[in-house]
Amino acid sequence: MQKVETLKNPIVEQRADPWVYKHTDGYYYFTASVPEYDRIEVRRSKTIQGLGTAEPVVAWTKHEDGIMSANIWAPEIHFIDGKWYIYFAAARKDAIFDHRMYVIENDAQNPLEGNWVEKGQVRTAWESFSLDATTFKHQGDLYHVWAQKDPEIEGNSNLYIAKMANPWTLTGPQVMITTPEYDWEKIGFLVNEGAAVLKRNGKIFISYSASATDYNYCMGLLSADEDSDLLNPKSWKKSPEPVFQTNEENSQYGPGHNSFTVSEDGSQDILIYHARNYREIVGDPLWDPNRHARAQVFTWNEDGTPNFGTPVPDAN
Repeated sequence: MQKVETLKNPIVEQRADPWVYKHTDGYYYFTASVPEYDRIEVRRSKTIQGLGTAEPVVAWTKHEDGIMSANIWAPEIHFIDGKWYIYFAAARKDAIFDHRMYVIENDAQNPLEGNWVEKGQVRTAWESFSLDATTFKHQGDLYHVWAQKDPEIEGNSNLYIAKMANPWTLTGPQVMITTPEYDWEKIGFLVNEGAAVLKRNGKIFISYSASATDYNYCMGLLSADEDSDLLNPKSWKKSPEPVFQTNEENSQYGPGHNSFTVSEDGSQDILIYHARNYREIVGDPLWDPNRHARAQVFTWNEDGTPNFGTPVPDAN
């Protein structure tokens, strides 16, 4: 079995917003934004490092026009009640930054096979910019966490939570659990996005990313007691400082939009994220393709909170 300590970054080049899910079949399933923003790929490997050479399979391609025809962003693959789901954000050719959240479904045992069926848009309280959907189950309920622009609030996106009636339909109220308020969340843009859920030590943690997608991009952290009302904003506490950020010494810039997995033997927790290995970007960072997918072991503090450390340098 591969030793986790031998992980070498980047694990997959030119794949931003990386999502890794380790299934009960022993495979790691990987999806991420491709530089062309035109399709959704899935690949799998029995090791995290092996994802870099695993053959990608195109699960879905953008529409020619209309909805889902531009800027396909941040897919996540989830296994819910015996079926596979990919959540992603998409805009339209005539409004390339007016994103909404969509879902596709696959009932094959292996999601690299079978057919992906469009289940439609995840409808929220407003028709406004929304993206970065993730889901998790807790105490029998399925929850949806996502980023969205409230038309009444200044800024680009806040994080919301709601329960789900099924993997593509929200039910009940949607509640805002964080809005950009600290200086480090408001550099370039007022952004809270890219949520990922981690359950441990009687807590539910939600990591998220903040600020513009250049070297200012960084990760924040929310936490709630596992027995609290997750739909009560007061249940959520926010770290006043970033929990993972640019490290100039290691030449790692703008780490964020993460997911969580575990080592091959299940003994270590792994942070999956993207970052660049240079600071200066020509033009809009969104069109710079070199946000590479990376992985590193993280540990836990004595108070039960995760300690992500600093982004490790690239392998020589």
